Parts: sequence; structure tokens; C-alpha cells
Amino acid sequence: METAAGSVVGFWLMNILYAALIVFVGRIVVKWLVKLSRKLMVRSNMDAMLINFLSVIANAVLMLFVLIAALDQLGVDTTSMIAVLGAAGLAVGLALKDSLQNFAAGVMLVMFRPFKVGDFVEAAGTSGIIEQITIFNTIMRTGDNREVIVPNGQIYADTITNYSARDTRRIDMSFGIGYGDDLLKAKTLLNDIVKGHPKVHADPEPVIRVAELADSSVNFDVRPWVNADDYWPVRSELIEQIKLAFDENGISIPFPQMDVHLDKVDS
Repeated sequence: METAAGSVVGFWLMNILYAALIVFVGRIVVKWLVKLSRKLMVRSNMDAMLINFLSVIANAVLMLFVLIAALDQLGVDTTSMIAVLGAAGLAVGLALKDSLQNFAAGVMLVMFRPFKVGDFVEAAGTSGIIEQITIFNTIMRTGDNREVIVPNGQIYADTITNYSARDTRRIDMSFGIGYGDDLLKAKTLLNDIVKGHPKVHADPEPVIRVAELADSSVNFDVRPWVNADDYWPVRSELIEQIKLAFDENGISIPFPQMDVHLDKVDS
């Protein structure tokens, strides 16, 4: 009996020793693998936030496998445990469906970089400057200094317009003059004002041309190129200068009018 009991104790001691060894060696291997994966991600110029997050996930998943191997060495039925963990994971996944969608979208945004911090973008019905990109949300600052937190899932599922992605932008403007005004004089004024602005690019050359003969006006398309950062200031300055120049030179800018005729009815 003592021999049998001793062999059982010895068997369990050996299994416990092997399980502890699996955990010890497994931790070293997991640490090495996570460190190696971090180096590879850094070399591929991945975002630091994404690298940290993926490293934590990888460490947790690999350590879970190590613990399962150790429990299997102790004789624990790991098959049923894996099934329970799978069912629990499915339940948690269903409960956190929206959060997981935002997380997946956040990973995609960080990996593919449709925009970066500091860019002015329009996405998910919101326009603003990107302040911060987190795993679940993107924080934007609007032009009137409001902070807007948008779920990443909504951003990635919608059209993203990045106004800061290119160094230059084209300003599209339209000006109408009356049919009785001097068309060539108006075109010369537009040409002188636009090309004379110090922040308007000479290449590509600004486009100034007659666009259409509308119902009550002759419309010009005016399309100069500027640096992206100068878009709004230059646009406002050109509109102001053109209006003042038209006024000084007697060129009218037609606007909608309504004539009311009153007929006198004899009582």
C-alpha cells in the first residue's frame, strides 16, 4: 500500500513539476515571441498604439495556450474547458458586437491610415480636425472648437474625405455679371485679381472662363490653385477683392428680385 501510495504521490509530483516547467518555459517563449513581433511591427512603421495593443492581445492568447498545456499535463480535461471558453467567448462577442466592430474599425484605421492626427476630414457626418485616434473612437475638433467623439465603426463604414491629404487644393468659385455689362472687362478684372494674389499658384494656371449663359446672368468659373492651408483665407480674400473691383468698375452682380404689381380695383 505504501509503495502504491508513494508511486501515486510521485506521479502527481512529477506532473506538477512538468506543469510548472511548462509554465516557466512557456512564459519565456511567449515573452520572446511578443518581443520579436514588436520589433517586426516597429520595422513596418506601424502605429505605436496599435503595436502596444496587439502585443497585449498576443501575450494573453499565447499565455492561455501555455496554461491549457500545463493543465493538460495535470490531467485536467482541457477539451471541455476549451469548449466552455469558446461558448463564453461567443456570448461575450455577441454582447459586445458594437464594441468589437469599433475595435476592428480602429485597427483598420490605424493600419491603413486614411488620415492622421492634425488632418481636417469629413467622416460620419462630422467635419473637423483629428485630435486623437483610439481603438474604439476617433476624437475630432470642429471649427468652433467643439470636441466630437465618433465611433470608429461609423467612420470606417462611411465615405472619408481628407482635405489635408494633398499639399494643394483648387478653389472653385462662380461669379455672375449682368447681360448688359462688359464681359471682356469683367474677365480681365477676374484674371488680374486672381493671378495677382501672392498665394495663388502660377502652375497649374488658374482657370477663368465663361461657364454659362444663365437666366439672368453671364456666369464665370474661377478656379485657382493654392496651398491646402491657405484655402479658406485666399477664398475669402478673392471674393472680397472681386466684389470691390466689380463695384468700382460698374459691373453688376445680378441677384434674385421680385416685382410686385398692385392693381387698383374700383369699388
